[in-house]
Amino acid sequence: MSHENEDHNPAHDTTPFRIEVADRIKRLPPYLFAHINAVKYQKRRAGDDVIDLGIGNPSDPPEDLVIEKLAEAARDPRNHGYAAATGIANLRREVASKYLKKYGVRLDPDGEVIVCLGSKDGFSHICLALMGPGDTAIVPAPYYPVHVYAVALASGNAISLEVADSEKFLSNIAYTCQHLYPKPKLLIVNYPHNPSAVTIEREFFVDVVKLARRYGFMVISDFAYADVAFDGYQPPSFLSVPGAKEVGVEFTTMSKGYNMAGWRVGFCAGNPEMVRALGTIKTYYDYGMFKPIQIAAILALRHTDAAVEAQSVLYQSRRDVLCEGLTRIGWDITPPRAGMFVWAKIPEPWASQMDTMQFATKLLEEGDVAVSPGTGFGPAGEGYLRLALVENENRLRQAVRQMGRCLSDPSLPSSPVAGREAS
Repeated sequence: MSHENEDHNPAHDTTPFRIEVADRIKRLPPYLFAHINAVKYQKRRAGDDVIDLGIGNPSDPPEDLVIEKLAEAARDPRNHGYAAATGIANLRREVASKYLKKYGVRLDPDGEVIVCLGSKDGFSHICLALMGPGDTAIVPAPYYPVHVYAVALASGNAISLEVADSEKFLSNIAYTCQHLYPKPKLLIVNYPHNPSAVTIEREFFVDVVKLARRYGFMVISDFAYADVAFDGYQPPSFLSVPGAKEVGVEFTTMSKGYNMAGWRVGFCAGNPEMVRALGTIKTYYDYGMFKPIQIAAILALRHTDAAVEAQSVLYQSRRDVLCEGLTRIGWDITPPRAGMFVWAKIPEPWASQMDTMQFATKLLEEGDVAVSPGTGFGPAGEGYLRLALVENENRLRQAVRQMGRCLSDPSLPSSPVAGREAS
């Protein structure tokens, strides 16, 4: 073998190999909670007891009979192997039954209901089914990140409109449709809203359907917090208004009210063409949910209504403890009517001294309390924090005490640029 061949041996090539990721990855921003998560990890490794109100990760287990049914079904050899991507028929029937019983909505379980590996997964896949280059979606601001970035990953564009004032949100939708060319293809609504906890009445969806018909856009309702509401408030289903099924679909989940986070049980229901398009994408992406989980989900939907109501009562008690505590230490708090979060405006003098990321970092570094900075939900979240109701009441009281001590002496943080670097 000649020396020339040895010199060109790829094994001896020291040129760095370049990995070129897809443009869709490049469109995603840096993870805005990375700084908070890094500090939280370091503190826990050092032995600090961090109270985590940042992630909306339900900490309560599902009912025992649901867990027992999962175990029983998993022991049956007939329940192993790949399942249909659209979900087993009995689970789809149970979802349709819940819609009829709770919202008065009639659904065809074979053509208007599909099972997803969590509603976030389903939402991302339906964006792939509906959106493409040049298409635009309207999303609420502040936004739950997947509402914007699932659109981006589907090569679409997102326009975010302020969600705090529902009437203004509707008028801004109309204005956008009148002045944007090509017109928006999709409207994403999310009530009870994450992160801001804004709620609406059923009449709001009547107006949404009218706008969808007038301007020709489809609607996706993210109804993740359908089962978590307080003070007698009942969140309305988008599908409960006349004409909704003709223009859109709704996503629901068993993660919250049923305490089945991590089981990845979600549903999409409504317009049969949109459901069919989602099913087509799912057929290429997954083989469907493990059948014993689906069987346990049927049991949960059929027999645990009382437990779901009790869970809402538990979240309401936690809400009251946290809101009363924050009000006591000088925060201006509006208690939410639904959902798992308190959306809290940063109090003075802190709001005029530092940005949201800096304030959240201060609470974590000096108070051992982790929260989600509002800027993680887009520019409209600046000046706010999202606090999750996932800890028990004693831990929430302790979190308020620790935040109160941390904020007793208003002064700039020792590292004022940390938040800016993270954001």
